Amino acid sequence: MPRGATEVRRGRVVGLGTLVAFLALVAALSLAVGARALSPAEVWHGLFAAPDSDQRLTEIRLIVQTVRVPRTVLALVAGIALGVGGALIQGYTRNPIADTGLLGVNSGASFAVVSAIAVFGLTNPFHYVWFAFVGAAVAGVVVFGLASIGRGAGNPLTLALAGQGITVFLMAMTTAVALTDQKSLNALRFWNAGSVAGVGFDVIWPVTGFIGVGLLLALSTLPSLNLLNLGDDVARGLGVNIVLSRAVGIVAITLLAGAATAACGPIAFLGLMVAHVARYLTGPDYRWLVPYAGLLGAVILLACDIVGRLVVRPGELEPGVVVALIGAPFFAVLVWRGKFKSA
Repeated sequence: MPRGATEVRRGRVVGLGTLVAFLALVAALSLAVGARALSPAEVWHGLFAAPDSDQRLTEIRLIVQTVRVPRTVLALVAGIALGVGGALIQGYTRNPIADTGLLGVNSGASFAVVSAIAVFGLTNPFHYVWFAFVGAAVAGVVVFGLASIGRGAGNPLTLALAGQGITVFLMAMTTAVALTDQKSLNALRFWNAGSVAGVGFDVIWPVTGFIGVGLLLALSTLPSLNLLNLGDDVARGLGVNIVLSRAVGIVAITLLAGAATAACGPIAFLGLMVAHVARYLTGPDYRWLVPYAGLLGAVILLACDIVGRLVVRPGELEPGVVVALIGAPFFAVLVWRGKFKSA
């Protein structure tokens, strides 16, 4: 391997290690920061100490184990999923402004949530999260199916147009249902803000399983994704099964974005933002870009959750709102400076 390539590879490995260390630091801060600040010793006690009769220590243990650990784990898992999903969707559509919402995943989940609440009267997140996941998955399958028929079959532009059409339709249906049912409107108002609070491990573990499958599928497609971005004709000449590769990629994106959205609600801009930062740090090689995007997604979502706990203390601002407040100016600066790079 040439010396320059070795140095680039070493730099990328060091960058990954730095992101992992920074993620561990942010996760530790997430356990300590909130309406009630905890010292490192108190966090340690809350995590590992045996139950005792001291009321103050019992309260600390409840705060750490039942509130902060679940939301930290969910933010970490969802951030990785949305970061990887954002990088993949930009690669498969060759569209530098594509986001996981392009497949109709967010709108499909929203429509399923309000429908489940309106029809079945569900109020427990454990119940309607499954409807959200199914809605996200069905929307992704429909979009991919529409983009796979007709003259423009397999064209990234066709996929984008099909996704936009389904998204607009589902958003209109969601609004219609929510406006006719007060409980659905109230639930949608909170769920659409994008929150990692109030979700227990009864939801987190199954969602993590789906995200794990999506990550495995994503990793398996990275070599072919690099070739697809050279153009369909070049990729086909190099032996890539284009239809199969895109199908596996879309399934991976749907699992990642659908599971994360089902658990947290739609979190705009995260996948879009971290994909561009990762591309700036690693270049266009998806074997490095995707892991960077996943780690960056987790770091940013955790950091935004921490900021949301502090800015309106003792209340909270949902991390989805904080991500949007940061992501929109970031996106505008990218456009203004002409920093978009082709996916």
